[in-house]
Amino acid sequence: MEANSYKDMPYIAKILQNIRDVIEWDSKQKQPLILRVNEAFIFKVARKAILESNSRFLMSIAGESASGKTTLVKNTAKACLKNETNDFYTVVCCDDYYKDASDELKKAGSYEALFASGFTFDTPDAIDLDLMKEHLIKLKAGENVFCPSYNFVTCESIKNAVEKKASKIILNEGLYVLNESLRDIVDVKIFVYTPFEIIKERWFARAASRGKIGKAAQMQFHDVNQTAFRYIRPTMEISDIVINGLTTHEYIEEVANKLIFAVTSVLKEVKQTANSI
Repeated sequence: MEANSYKDMPYIAKILQNIRDVIEWDSKQKQPLILRVNEAFIFKVARKAILESNSRFLMSIAGESASGKTTLVKNTAKACLKNETNDFYTVVCCDDYYKDASDELKKAGSYEALFASGFTFDTPDAIDLDLMKEHLIKLKAGENVFCPSYNFVTCESIKNAVEKKASKIILNEGLYVLNESLRDIVDVKIFVYTPFEIIKERWFARAASRGKIGKAAQMQFHDVNQTAFRYIRPTMEISDIVINGLTTHEYIEEVANKLIFAVTSVLKEVKQTANSI
């Protein structure tokens, strides 16, 4: 499809209007999912969907720890499955790229002693962002990759643990996926906003499930909050979409399904028209 073809403009306009309709519908709900959206971004998505129909979308979902990023990704993935086949999307989690700290934990003897030594998991340096970017670039180019897996109890990183397949939509989720070093390859920048008190409650519950309780948990949460202020909260300002982290799993899936259909229904129309010529 030629990028300068005027025949494509009606389809772009249709996707644009479809997305706007979903956003307007969502805004009228008691607990809307979309808190803010960049109008220029909507046009970019519509244009890319039509003029670059064979390309891949890298959607990066950032937000503070326990804000609801994983919930958003899981339910968006469910919506993807309703509309297409299993190879329509792949998920790459920033958490899987934590650098191995198992030796440091063993040497310290406990999480509390590890944190007391000045060690922190809550900076971009604790994650191999260079490797994650390399993998994301390959996925966008159509190459499958093997990503690492991280054990949050033992702090061990297992390399080349899970195969990720190049798919139409690449969902990249995590604290630092909108880090300055990664933004240049991202097509859709999403930030999940959740009030601090809710984040705190969720965070301590999850920390307990990973073996961090008492003083160790309190020490890490202090780091988490400081790091969020410095590295994570500012990325909300450069995001294309700001998402409400308080909505239900079911509602996320419902809105995601509507947005995906808003685009794919027009793409099917384009394909049918092309086949009839």
